[in-house]
Amino acid sequence: MTELVGLADVQAARELLAGVTRTTPLEPSRPLSAALGGPAWLKCENVQRAGSYKVRGAYVRISRLSAEERAGGVVAASAGNHAQGVALAAGLVGTHATVFMPVNAPLPKVAATKGYGAKVELIGNTVDESMVAAQTFAERTGAVFIHPFDHRDVIAGQGTVALEILEQCPDVKTIITGVGGGGLVSGIAVAAKALRPDIRVIGVQATGAAAYPPSLLAGEPVRLPAFATIADGIAVGRPGDLTFSHVRKLVDEVVTVSEEDISRALLMLLERGKQVVEPAGAVGVAALLAGVVQVETPVVAVLSGGNIDPLLMLRVIEHGLAAAGRYLRFTVRCSDRPGQLASLLSEIAEHRANVVDVEHQRVHPHLHLGEVEVALSVETRGVEHSDTLISALRASGYQVVFAGEG
Repeated sequence: MTELVGLADVQAARELLAGVTRTTPLEPSRPLSAALGGPAWLKCENVQRAGSYKVRGAYVRISRLSAEERAGGVVAASAGNHAQGVALAAGLVGTHATVFMPVNAPLPKVAATKGYGAKVELIGNTVDESMVAAQTFAERTGAVFIHPFDHRDVIAGQGTVALEILEQCPDVKTIITGVGGGGLVSGIAVAAKALRPDIRVIGVQATGAAAYPPSLLAGEPVRLPAFATIADGIAVGRPGDLTFSHVRKLVDEVVTVSEEDISRALLMLLERGKQVVEPAGAVGVAALLAGVVQVETPVVAVLSGGNIDPLLMLRVIEHGLAAAGRYLRFTVRCSDRPGQLASLLSEIAEHRANVVDVEHQRVHPHLHLGEVEVALSVETRGVEHSDTLISALRASGYQVVFAGEG
């Protein structure tokens, strides 16, 4: 039986982190409170040093290394947040870090990791592949491998998030957070359940990278044959052995959310909460907005990280607008006669929709003689407004076709 991390471990980790990490703010969320019918709060680890909670566990782990171990350096594998946490912690402790990252790791995360002083090696298509390379490097060089989640010190460090939540919101009934390998949710569950056994701790995974549901069903960690999600920070193919033991015993529920759910959550956090959050950091909010889990309020959703590539943010915003029915892409087929395009655009304007771009095509094999196709991108106020616009265009005789339709 694996011995679980205890409350004393988390409290000791907090003493180590004093003056190193920030006590991040707990901000109220009016949209979530309205949706849930009770108080909802956001634990803003997206404004933690290095942009995520990861520095907590990384610092606790590295600070406890012996002088001899520090002299040999540390090595880690990460898609970005753990990389930055290890790089920052290594610099604070006075050792050197080598970090293996997937070749498709977001460029801002790679640059930030280098900026904290680490040497970065881009190897593998997934974090799991980078981890194999990092472990091989550790065996060859003697550097200490700093696991991103499956170590007692790391779990204890991440658990300090819960100590802050309980001080900032003493009457909290539910804590919900994203889950990749499980270090954060394990640490939170250790502290929360020890101090307040009545608190529900809920983990959230992206549907395309959800290793915990099948693992919990099987009673042991199960490796996914393949996984993909925009939430790169929680794209982990297999739970850790230690974290799995914690989740199975202490976490009340693990649910999943779609890419559309994540996009909508990011858009809401940006628009209404003024929070810059990466996809992995928004999955808890996504689960609450999508209604995939029933919670008792007050609820605290952990925004675990804010390190998002600006290019990804642009795509996610557009995707979120589309998922919320506020961004439409469609084509209209109509007769090729003078004034037809102006008439079409005028009707869209009458319904107070904003045309973003227009492509007018007169020659194509699938078009009949005397027929044109107009491809449009249109901004609307939401699903109801979009439905009204499309219904009006069709009632006026326009043939409206969406992507994927015949």
